[in-house]
Amino acid sequence: MIKTVIFMMLLASTAISLLLILVQTGKIWYKKTESKEFEKTGKNRTRVFRLFLISAFMSVGIVFISQILVETPSIESESDNSISELIELEVNGREEWVSIRGNDSNNPIILFLAGGPGGTQLGAVRRNLGELEKDFVVVNWEQPGSGKSYKALPVNKITPETYIEDGTALTNYLLERFDRDKIYLMGESWGSALGIFLIEETPENYYAFIGTGQMVDFEETEKECYNLALSIAEEKNDLDKIEELKKLGLPPYYGKNMALKAAAYLQYLSSEMAHNPNIHNAGYETFADLASSEYGIMDQINFFRGVLTTFSNVYPQLYEIDLRENYSELDVPVYFFIGRHDINAPTHLAEDYYTQLQAPDKKFIWFENSGHSPWINENELFCQKTIELFTKHK
Repeated sequence: MIKTVIFMMLLASTAISLLLILVQTGKIWYKKTESKEFEKTGKNRTRVFRLFLISAFMSVGIVFISQILVETPSIESESDNSISELIELEVNGREEWVSIRGNDSNNPIILFLAGGPGGTQLGAVRRNLGELEKDFVVVNWEQPGSGKSYKALPVNKITPETYIEDGTALTNYLLERFDRDKIYLMGESWGSALGIFLIEETPENYYAFIGTGQMVDFEETEKECYNLALSIAEEKNDLDKIEELKKLGLPPYYGKNMALKAAAYLQYLSSEMAHNPNIHNAGYETFADLASSEYGIMDQINFFRGVLTTFSNVYPQLYEIDLRENYSELDVPVYFFIGRHDINAPTHLAEDYYTQLQAPDKKFIWFENSGHSPWINENELFCQKTIELFTKHK
């Protein structure tokens, strides 16, 4: 509470300082236009400079305190073993963050893998999958190059192997800290592929895996999404979008602006899903995510940096991956939760992969009122199906 009060006082003081700077600057400008005696404005210039320094100092203070104030909300539970932590860990020598939440720390553990690469979903998972906290300890990993872990490693040094190494190390940490033999794994979008990589790497660490918004063949996905967006634009006679897409040309794209280029068709398709009446709770709550208590101001800035820079660096490294070629035999039960109306990850690729996949147990479950994110669109059903399938493998 005291930290919050101090933060609000600094924020108010900075706002007042900025207002005074504007007022004094206006006075200087007025005097310059109304009088030739410019020297009389010297004192005002000094005053503006001082106010600027004060404002800058306070701004730094606001950023610093906002980072101190971060937290994951406490959990109201009848159990004395509830857990709600937002902690920084050393993972393979890198500083990375996780949230750990559950009504009872003795419950089985789910490690959630966010989309991206470069995405962060601390607040979104807490809000949409909070029901799982009653039966599981839900661990949400801020992957290198995303959100709170943006500076874990220089972006240009992050590779798919980085995520596999760190995901395995984090899993081992959880096994040791909570004295478990295995944990459950769940991944969405990019995280759905990362989950496959992890269970292939160390199958002995995992009871089962759920993939949603399942990625299969990265380059083919980009080409199909581009062509679909162009087709929709042509049907709508959206001349600006048609021109933009044709100017970009067919993916794959590379380079530092790769994410912005891909956004031309991916955001177009996301908008289509957001306006699809068959999709429940459509669209993303980006501002609500940013306002989550887990993020300070620098984290909020890195929220966008991850989406742009990390994605642009890592995603092109995935173009040659097709799960059907190298990950068709797995030693862990695999369950796909797929939105019927997903047009960001072609569902026929997931169906084809599922057909080829050999695993101890597997299921392909359609979410009839979902797009790319069943865990958001039909979160109650998603939690229900997760509990139903995961509890089979205690």
